[in-house]
Amino acid sequence: MKFLDEAKVYIRSGDGGAGAVSFRREKFIEFGGPDGGDGGRGGDVWVEAVNGLNTLIDFRYQQHYKAKTGTHGMGRNRTGANGEEVTMKVPVGTQILEEDGETLIVDLVREGQRFRLAAGGNGGFGNAHFKSSTNQAPTWANPGLEGEEKTIWLRLKLIADAGLVGLPNAGKSTFLATVTRARPKIANYPFTTLHPNLGVATIDGREFVLADIPGLIEGAHEGVGIGDRFLGHVERTRVLLHLVSAQEEKVGKAYKTVRHELDAYGGDLIGKPEIVALSQIDTLDEKERKKKAKELEKACGRPPMLLSAATGEGMTDALRALRDIIVASSGGDTALPDRSVPVQDDVEDEE
Repeated sequence: MKFLDEAKVYIRSGDGGAGAVSFRREKFIEFGGPDGGDGGRGGDVWVEAVNGLNTLIDFRYQQHYKAKTGTHGMGRNRTGANGEEVTMKVPVGTQILEEDGETLIVDLVREGQRFRLAAGGNGGFGNAHFKSSTNQAPTWANPGLEGEEKTIWLRLKLIADAGLVGLPNAGKSTFLATVTRARPKIANYPFTTLHPNLGVATIDGREFVLADIPGLIEGAHEGVGIGDRFLGHVERTRVLLHLVSAQEEKVGKAYKTVRHELDAYGGDLIGKPEIVALSQIDTLDEKERKKKAKELEKACGRPPMLLSAATGEGMTDALRALRDIIVASSGGDTALPDRSVPVQDDVEDEE
């Protein structure tokens, strides 16, 4: 399945049905009076976060969502049926934004969370509604109110506990494939990873979700390389594992390059807890390993972890370090905290 994390969608709720103008016509009843019923309410447009989805690819093929119009009122005081509502199914972690792409409408971070994006129009009153002591036979009725229409943006930010960052070929995909059952593409050339990958890691009986994103290079925040658009997928994480390849000629510069891109992106990524690790150390002899570890320590201000996915060296310690930060930041629970935007009567939480 192709990965898509952003989509533009047009939505329109249903119009309300028109009220009816009708009068009773019954044998032996001389003054029957008005009996026009009200129109039905137009259908709403809802969005719901569901499990089992991890991409917005469906919205590439269906970009218009329109709810049904309410049925018109009928004689004999019959009210029209309400229009059928439409529900857009999106992955957990999807943000809904206005057409400007910046104004947040709702952030769906829990399975079953629902939000009404567009309310259907109210049905019009039939002429029976307007009967009074001074007007026994009103000959008018209200038309139904029009529904709402708007264009919105859907933006997916994957929900994970820990995120992997680093330059291309830093060993992020190899790390993910080693500690989880995910199978990202791995090859010896830059930008092997073209979209984020998720995997579930287990250590000492506790599970947590890891997110691997495409590598960053200098100028990524200005669109160089793949750019920094995928950094949104690690915004929700509690900790970052920053991998620096031991094959880099200047590991300190490699570390600072990625940190600069995180800072330029924003989203409080620069302030997240970070574990720094020198990866692919199996390619170095003992002397080079110590030299590069010392250089990286000077750049980041603390001793880095030493990892090798090929030999397994340091992998367990890295997972335990990630787990400890995740547990500490969540009060012992790895469930994602509620970050939904407060809304009034338009939210349904089906937990």
